[in-house]
Amino acid sequence: MKKAGLSVLFLLSVTFHSIAQSGSQKFEAYSEKVPGTKFDIKMAPIPAGSFLMGSADADAQKKPDETPARHVKVAAFWMSTYEVTHDIFDAFFRDEATSVGSEVDAVTRPTPQYIDLSWGMGKTGGYPVNSMSQDAALMFCRWLYKKTGVFYRLPSEAEWEYACRAGSATVYPFGNNPKDLDKYAWYKGNSKNKYQKVGQKLPNAWGLYDMLGNVAEWTLDQYDEKYFEKITDNSNATVVEPGKRYPKSVRGGSYLDGPEKLRSADREHSEPSWNKRDPQIPRSRWWLTDAMFVGFRIIRPLQQPTAEEANAFFDKYLKK
Repeated sequence: MKKAGLSVLFLLSVTFHSIAQSGSQKFEAYSEKVPGTKFDIKMAPIPAGSFLMGSADADAQKKPDETPARHVKVAAFWMSTYEVTHDIFDAFFRDEATSVGSEVDAVTRPTPQYIDLSWGMGKTGGYPVNSMSQDAALMFCRWLYKKTGVFYRLPSEAEWEYACRAGSATVYPFGNNPKDLDKYAWYKGNSKNKYQKVGQKLPNAWGLYDMLGNVAEWTLDQYDEKYFEKITDNSNATVVEPGKRYPKSVRGGSYLDGPEKLRSADREHSEPSWNKRDPQIPRSRWWLTDAMFVGFRIIRPLQQPTAEEANAFFDKYLKK
């Protein structure tokens, strides 16, 4: 169902064919225990609704790729309460039942890092995982699906902004004054140039921590600067389908950014320079030597795909 280079992703849309659904799972907060590990992932329910996506005319810091703002409808989903941590990602990285490699027709785990890509900022005890590619984040989702039988993926840009705003229509989820950022985010003004343990600042209205700052977060979309020009008002949430490695959309800003990049509507994207110091030939599909500020969080759609549909999704988004 394509329109102007976009698609209403079948795993986003309420028109999704499969009603495998969420089984007996009530639409409320829960923790997903990761089998074979001591870790769980806390998930918060994000209700279906409509919101104004992008920057309103009143936002003096708006950028061309955030306009014109559009009303967008979003189906219900759960989102991880915190950014995925090193602790949980390392369980995937060290899972000896999963082969190491670059194939995408099965679950594989990342090759070893050639240097410490945490850059000494911290790994154990609740720090966000960082420096991974979008492929590595998606393969983590595939691994988690195989472990739990529950389908998880990255959020689309629309889902991410909807969850970040949490019902707000202001520049930030908490209002318009950047002086209040210290209460909610780790950013250039208070981070001391390093990421921090997740969940130390105040959450937004839907109970999500660190949506702004700490590490910027991968989304599912191929970045398109004309995104808002290609969607219509009051449309269902869309995703820009994968076509090439760069650029991919990143949201939320990071510990290195100023207030302008922590706005709910701000859009950033990956670029080849994020991996310019990679010594591997060909360059790693897993790690980014020069994007120590990038991490991710995951979502679970309320309506779950069949196994065939889930595998087709991962094949599509990883084979690019």
